[in-house]
Amino acid sequence: MAKRLITGLVVALFISCVFTFWLSKKFAKPVAAAAPVKVQYVAAAKSLDAGEVLSTEDLKLVEWLNNEHLDGAFVKADGLVGRVLLYPLPADQPIVEKQLASPGAGIGLSTRIPTGMRAISLKSDEIIGVAGFMAPGTHVDVLVTYRSGNNGDQTTQTVLQDVQILAVDQKTAPDPQGKATTANVVTLLVNPDDAEKAVLAAAQGSVHFVLRNGTDHDHVSDKPIMLNGKVDDPAPAKHTGAVVHKAPVAVAPAVKPYVIETVEGNKKSTESFQ
Repeated sequence: MAKRLITGLVVALFISCVFTFWLSKKFAKPVAAAAPVKVQYVAAAKSLDAGEVLSTEDLKLVEWLNNEHLDGAFVKADGLVGRVLLYPLPADQPIVEKQLASPGAGIGLSTRIPTGMRAISLKSDEIIGVAGFMAPGTHVDVLVTYRSGNNGDQTTQTVLQDVQILAVDQKTAPDPQGKATTANVVTLLVNPDDAEKAVLAAAQGSVHFVLRNGTDHDHVSDKPIMLNGKVDDPAPAKHTGAVVHKAPVAVAPAVKPYVIETVEGNKKSTESFQ
């Protein structure tokens, strides 16, 4: 009898525990997931163009997920005012160090010229400027047409290849809608040697720009060309190793002098004449 009572109590206790566990699961309140941690970065308050000098009105703070860390981003606006943008920046986009010119590098176009490079401007018009389809960032070849030779024949030669355009007139960014724009001046990014070539070409004759695909960086022959074909520089004579026999130089025979012998008594004398 006692054994049955103990068994019944154990079974009842087990059932009670199971029932209590089920009730706790059913009516327990769901635990709220931890909110993601966010940080604030300094971002553009509006769309900004390349070359703009940042002011306090251009900056604001935006929230950013902490697990999406941005290298070179700024958490404070201190030190950003007065810096120059190297690239266009949309609104609400966090600003990072690589998008800015070095402090004290200057303003305007000079901040976009890499170390060791130069910017040079050449005249243009609607025809020379490829009907206005040249824009900052595109690549061109530069050709010059001049008069050469004794006859003054027209000659065209490629003097620069795969040159990047920095600015068209005063515009350093392409038109947002991709519209063609007539340019009076085109500014190119060149090395010092190419800058000298560009100046010399502009002084020799008329300069033309040839638009090229931005992914095409191959260089072609830059020999000058005339209407009747290529103008090749005279090649130096090659030494073949053959022995050249020179014709003997004729030597005029020596003229024998005329000799006159005079006899006067016991005296004899001679005189020569050529």
